[in-house]
Amino acid sequence: MARSTLQDHNPQYLRKPSAPGLWLRSAQPVVYVVVLLVVLAAAFGTKLRLRGVFACPASYGSTAYLSDCNGRSYGDYDHGAFWYGLEPEAQRAASNARVIVLGNSRTQFGFSSPVTVRWFEQRSIPFYLLGFSHYESVTFVTPILAKVQPHARAYVINADRFFAEWLSPTSHRIFYERDARARYDEKQFWQRPHKAMCSIAPLLCGRELAVYRNVANGTWFTSGVLPNDPSGVADGGASDVERWPRYIELAREFVDQLKVDRQCVVLTIVPTKDTKRVEAQAIADALGVSFIAPRVEGLTTFDGSHLDVKSAALWSAAFLDAAGPVLQRCAGSDAAADASSGARANQE
Repeated sequence: MARSTLQDHNPQYLRKPSAPGLWLRSAQPVVYVVVLLVVLAAAFGTKLRLRGVFACPASYGSTAYLSDCNGRSYGDYDHGAFWYGLEPEAQRAASNARVIVLGNSRTQFGFSSPVTVRWFEQRSIPFYLLGFSHYESVTFVTPILAKVQPHARAYVINADRFFAEWLSPTSHRIFYERDARARYDEKQFWQRPHKAMCSIAPLLCGRELAVYRNVANGTWFTSGVLPNDPSGVADGGASDVERWPRYIELAREFVDQLKVDRQCVVLTIVPTKDTKRVEAQAIADALGVSFIAPRVEGLTTFDGSHLDVKSAALWSAAFLDAAGPVLQRCAGSDAAADASSGARANQE
């Protein structure tokens, strides 16, 4: 009689999978999760490298922070650093400076030279360059000064449409977008690993243009590839003349808030390819303040807007030669400081 094969079809007699088979089946979800995490990590790392902070080289040194990185997903940090108080050492240095220089990115590049640093150091006058990129005006800088609480005895202001009612897209986001603080906190966080990793292994970082701010005096220096679109500088013609009365009104309001004698306020115009010298001169004349903007032959910009390193040194040297007596009288000695404080008290 043939043996029954019913047991061969009974589930309880089916052969159990071997140990390797069980492992493969149970491991499939784990493998999937691991692969997914690897892919996400790779995508995130690629974004950081190509579009984030790692697109820029790390050149912090011991006294600077990354002000701006041309990686598309990083961009500006400087505005938020001062608005939210993320760099307290920089804010203290600006507060304690005897001379503060205000303006836009042309101001920063024009005055960020060893000549400027040496001039103030030799006279023991603390100074701070408090210019911002994106052509910021008094609309953004006025509340920044309120946060800094400056003790300056003299101001140099680049009147390059500084006295205007204008918010750049960057400052507009700070003013009106609720998540702006979180984005700047994140940018601050990423500077630490950026500094550590790219200092050890520079090849991890790209060569996009990066701008760094010296915490002690506000000067800028760059790292990475600069634009290569040089041009000469020249004075432009008068433009938007119908708006000048409003610019003058805003300038008067701003200068009055500085609480220093107007003899200790110097307006200037940093040269560019279309320098608004006539406009700046008109504002200074209306306010009754000094206008010092030396003409120096042979200056060039590196990008059609900002002075290159050599030109910045030449121009800042000429400016300080001309403005030096005013700055020293207002900020260069305790006696002058007392006189300036007295004038400030009289204004109040």
